Amino acid sequence: MKILRTPDDRFLGLPGYDFAPHYTEIRDEDGTPIRIHHVDEGPRDAPPIVLMHGNPTWAYLYRKMIPGLLKTGRRVIAVDLVGCGRSDKPASRDDYTLARHYDWMSKWLITLDLKNITLFCQDWGGTIGLYLVSAFPERFSGVIASNTGLPLGEGESEFMKMWVGMMKAAERFPWEMFEQGMSARLSEAEVAAYRAPFPSPEYEAGIIKFPVLIAVQPDNPGAPVNRAAWERLKTFDKPFLTVFGALDPVSKGWEKRAQAEIPGAKGQDHAIIGHAHHFIQEDAPEELVAAISAFVRKNA
Repeated sequence: MKILRTPDDRFLGLPGYDFAPHYTEIRDEDGTPIRIHHVDEGPRDAPPIVLMHGNPTWAYLYRKMIPGLLKTGRRVIAVDLVGCGRSDKPASRDDYTLARHYDWMSKWLITLDLKNITLFCQDWGGTIGLYLVSAFPERFSGVIASNTGLPLGEGESEFMKMWVGMMKAAERFPWEMFEQGMSARLSEAEVAAYRAPFPSPEYEAGIIKFPVLIAVQPDNPGAPVNRAAWERLKTFDKPFLTVFGALDPVSKGWEKRAQAEIPGAKGQDHAIIGHAHHFIQEDAPEELVAAISAFVRKNA
């Protein structure tokens, strides 16, 4: 497997982002070493809040939230999925499968030996993060799911049909759609920061492939894996909170299923944020920090 690594100078001087990088090396099933990046702030002996992003973002998405979350006294970790941010990027689209994403992040979790985790997860960070919760429930003390879901091969919305169809034929990621997908207005420098990990099209294989891996159709190879994970999640009785954006076209409605079927969701202060689109971390960072902080205090 050929691996690309974004040059460090691409990450210099990004607005609002001055966090030191931390790296963990895992090995793919074929033996290829893969370096995964994460932000790691706060006391190392405190229970961690782990933040997982979606496509096509990276830990930069949490820059407005990390300072507020540190006030909880917790360790705060924001990880970059493989193919994103400062993490390594397998060069071929064929290198990316749902099973590999699950395997890569499982190995990252085990290598860091994280325990007593409060997980905040959005978009693909939620799909992958919820799989991790299903596979390693003993490592998690609570979950906040936001604008995400675990597709079970039950069909797709019109939006998803458009998105997956478009990305199957894409040669570059459509960054203009990313900017349109939030109510917050990004500066040119902030847009450039999101694009910093991808200095040329060859670095974008992972973020272009992600939509094709969404297991919305029954013949998607990820659907059986997700269905098994969902059955395990239906036994997860630790606190499980949903905080969704009312204007999100991607995952709107999944929160109701989670609330009805995951035992730990009972009695939680679930919220819908009226002005938030899909990238809720940009649209409502203060509201999310408040919700996560209250969740941590309530379930300490």
